[in-house]
Amino acid sequence: MGPGGPGGPAGRGGRGGYGPPPAPPRRKRRWRKVVLTALLLVVALFAGTWIYLETSLNREAALTDYEGRPAAGAGTNWLIVGSDSREGLSAEDQGRLNTGAPEGRRTDTIMLMHIPDNATKPTLVSLLRDSYVPIPGKGSNKLNAAYAFGGPALLAQTVERVTDLRIDHYIEIGLGGFADVVDAVGGIEMCPPEPLKDPLAGIDLPAGCQELDGANALGYVRTRVGPRADLDRVIRQREFISALTDKATSVGTLINPFRLFPLLAAAPDAVTVDEGDHLHNLPGLALAMADSELITTTVPFSGSKKVGGQDVILWDKPKALALFEALRTDAEVPANVIVGPPA
Repeated sequence: MGPGGPGGPAGRGGRGGYGPPPAPPRRKRRWRKVVLTALLLVVALFAGTWIYLETSLNREAALTDYEGRPAAGAGTNWLIVGSDSREGLSAEDQGRLNTGAPEGRRTDTIMLMHIPDNATKPTLVSLLRDSYVPIPGKGSNKLNAAYAFGGPALLAQTVERVTDLRIDHYIEIGLGGFADVVDAVGGIEMCPPEPLKDPLAGIDLPAGCQELDGANALGYVRTRVGPRADLDRVIRQREFISALTDKATSVGTLINPFRLFPLLAAAPDAVTVDEGDHLHNLPGLALAMADSELITTTVPFSGSKKVGGQDVILWDKPKALALFEALRTDAEVPANVIVGPPA
């Protein structure tokens, strides 16, 4: 018969005389569903983790407005504080970490991180705790006294007034939380050039490269052992914080569930941020800390003196002002104001 007959193409039905296309193989459709389901699970896991961390962060009103507060300058400024608070530490934890009994609220670590908006390098500035500065409403005293007198809010206000820099973000790390984070990432390798023995900090470390667990790491950043005491300590602190940030954000940590999940569990208890800070603010700080071109320095100082029977540190005002002006304007930091070896 002709093409239109039962045996011709028209007899097969469908458009143009051809039947419907064959159905796609069931296996292909199954794989599409599997891939789509896996993607949805990954998105749900990421979103759930983000919400958990965002809602679990400790928050405190650290950055408050007041009359005469410095105007916002270029770049972004973080105030980084290491708290000596024993809150949440059991007696067993205090013994394990060699923190001693609670003695009020103190801080031994105060740093200012400036992240520029332009191509200049990020700068991490250690503010020595014994710096003699005016504290609003309290007269002149050691910088860390501001934290003891009025917590994060008074400390942040003091730093803003003496630097003329507006602080955009605040982050505080507590003693116990710090040790837990170090243990969560499997320890941090440090290379002290000389042995470090300090019974008060609970450490007895040989010279050379070694991996520090949480307890030893805490002692490492707290000890004042060394010919330059506080200056040596802040250099160790900068080195360690950079190394910890680098390891915590490394691919090896992020793809290893045995490190990632303990880190996610430990981080919220370790960290306190300002009420206006959020989880999405933290990656920028982590990237700046891990930047290979990060400039590290201490506020330039000119010497010390006795006040009330205690030694205090005096800033070199012209150099300190030059440093803070460079940060305020996102200018290159002058080489002559950088103090101490790079971390």
